[in-house]
Amino acid sequence: MIRVPATPLEDEVGDVIEKAMRRRNFTPEEVAGRTGVPAGKLQDAIDYRPALSCDELSRIARVLGLNEVGLCALASGRYPQPRLGTLPFCVWPLRMPHGIGVANAYLVGECGAARAMLFDTGPSFEALQAVWPRAITELDAVFLTHVEAEHAGGLAEVVRRHGGPAVFVPGGATVAGGRPMGEGDTRSFGRIEVAAISTPGHSAAHNCYLVRAPAARRGAALLVSGDLLFAGSVGGAFFSPEKLQASLARVLGMIPGNTLIAPGHGPLTSAATERRYNPFIL
Repeated sequence: MIRVPATPLEDEVGDVIEKAMRRRNFTPEEVAGRTGVPAGKLQDAIDYRPALSCDELSRIARVLGLNEVGLCALASGRYPQPRLGTLPFCVWPLRMPHGIGVANAYLVGECGAARAMLFDTGPSFEALQAVWPRAITELDAVFLTHVEAEHAGGLAEVVRRHGGPAVFVPGGATVAGGRPMGEGDTRSFGRIEVAAISTPGHSAAHNCYLVRAPAARRGAALLVSGDLLFAGSVGGAFFSPEKLQASLARVLGMIPGNTLIAPGHGPLTSAATERRYNPFIL
């Protein structure tokens, strides 16, 4: 069982509505005209003053192509945070303040060992060190989901302080010394295997990483999802809304429901929960 502190969701209902409107190129006035929900109420929700009924949210969901069950659950504060199952390795979520929110990095390694792999490096080395577990003293490798300040800011100092571990990056990412990993490429460290899944959308060069222990008899896999997928939401589609949606559908279609998802922001979740409730999954 994984025990981690309760963590707020990355996005509120207004964030989800705003992302969905951007995806469809709709203004609040256009959504209001199609749903009968006043544009002022929509804007209030976007400005973190939500007062939308579930009926209004259902109409908004139909117009914006969202999962209305998940949207209503999000708005009511009842978005499910699943019970997290057993993994055949240990995971240390590293949660670091960034702006008004939190950015996540993750250490993954054999339980009881002093070495691990690091997924993303936080906004700075200092932020990363403030939450670093004492048990981990050596790094086998660093994997970046994408090159963005809050996820790669600490990279150079991490590499320097830890003796130059290999750094793996999405194909097309520009990182000095980074070794590109494309779709299906794998790297193994002891019993743990890391497979890259190319997931453009939030950025042009973005990977998720599926972490498994193939020889283990029991235990789920871990998907480090970066800014593709959050509990109850998705990352901003700064590169391509169409590609982000395609990446999202493809990834959730290829992993078992008990796969633990470790996103770049917000709490851990599971593939089964996001398939059922994520507003962006129909």
